[in-house]
Amino acid sequence: MKYFIILFSALTLVACKKEKETVPDSKPTDSLNIVQDSAKTDPAPEKVLVDVFPFPKEIKECSCYFAKNKADFENEQYIYADDAGKTAYMKLDGKRIAMNLISSSDMEAGEELTKEIENENYKISVKGKKIKHEEALLFEGTLIIEKPNGSKTTIPIYGECGC
Repeated sequence: MKYFIILFSALTLVACKKEKETVPDSKPTDSLNIVQDSAKTDPAPEKVLVDVFPFPKEIKECSCYFAKNKADFENEQYIYADDAGKTAYMKLDGKRIAMNLISSSDMEAGEELTKEIENENYKISVKGKKIKHEEALLFEGTLIIEKPNGSKTTIPIYGECGC
């Protein structure tokens, strides 16, 4: 009798087990339905790629030249150079470019240095403060590059101006 009850219980358990229903070719759906907005948004504007370059051969006398920091400056890894009031040189987005300086502050007049450079692809602002007075004046500051699409890149600078 004992074996009969065990066998009956096992058959009852197997018989009560529900079978899974299968629906052919159905894809599981998530209960969360995300609706995409039809309005498109522009991704964040790209930053300007600023590369280092050797000191320009075009510059013969007075000049300003800057690197990203003191170590790069000492290793002559320049990101900006100008010939004291006429032409500025940079390597932006993989291309070496020469641009006309629009305005430049007189370095002897005060402790601040400002320069504005612009062409059809970039607007560049250089702002610095004198940190050492020697034959060449050392500056620390920032270089801001703006593109027509609204992207803005700010880089710390360290360098000198002098003759």
